[in-house]
Amino acid sequence: MAHPILVGVGVGPGDPELITVKAVRQLSAADAVLVPATEESGDGPGRAEQIVTVNCPDARIVRIPFSMTCRRGISEQRKASWRAAADAAVGAFLDGAEIVVFATVGDPSVYSTFSYLAAHVVELLPEVEIQVVPGVTAMQALAAESRTPLVEGTETLALVPATAGLEKLSALLDAVDTVVAYKGGRRLPEVAATIRGKGRDAVLGINLGLEGQELHRLSDLDDDRSAPYFSAVLAPAHRGETGGRL
Repeated sequence: MAHPILVGVGVGPGDPELITVKAVRQLSAADAVLVPATEESGDGPGRAEQIVTVNCPDARIVRIPFSMTCRRGISEQRKASWRAAADAAVGAFLDGAEIVVFATVGDPSVYSTFSYLAAHVVELLPEVEIQVVPGVTAMQALAAESRTPLVEGTETLALVPATAGLEKLSALLDAVDTVVAYKGGRRLPEVAATIRGKGRDAVLGINLGLEGQELHRLSDLDDDRSAPYFSAVLAPAHRGETGGRL
């Protein structure tokens, strides 16, 4: 008998068209599709669920409560979310499901809860096979929408969560050509000040790929401007002549 399969599927940053053919195929084949339900989405569909239903309207959706109130550390809310997701996946397998998908915004390997979910499921059902389908990330979408190349030639690239601390962001701005900061919306004034302090500018992307998408240069923003959780800041490399970094 084939092993049951748990698949982490990246559905992209927000635009329902920024989803891969393989992701759609996996979502369509799934016996159950787990999606996060956060405080922000309330009783309605969250971002991942909206993307799934546009591409696979017949998908069997199972909403899993995920708390976004905790930003760092292993809180009781986070542990409860992981357990709820694992219990839902295991319950589906015990009910006869062969394929269960967890749909996550962006990519399952980039700041996603899927790795925690998968670890819990394997603890409960060691025979479960884990698969991952990559997705388009917010930094790729921001680069595309703002027409800002992430890296050219020999340039280096770093991705940092603002929750890691402004010291880490500052050090990376000194050491790396292009730096992208996630999870910095609520600390945007501090993030912007850190970037400006290095003599660099950046572009802020809010709700990328959605109807309310916003793009701003940090140099054009008020010093006290904040942003929602789903935002990203891209500080590109200093570039001179075309192809100068080759």
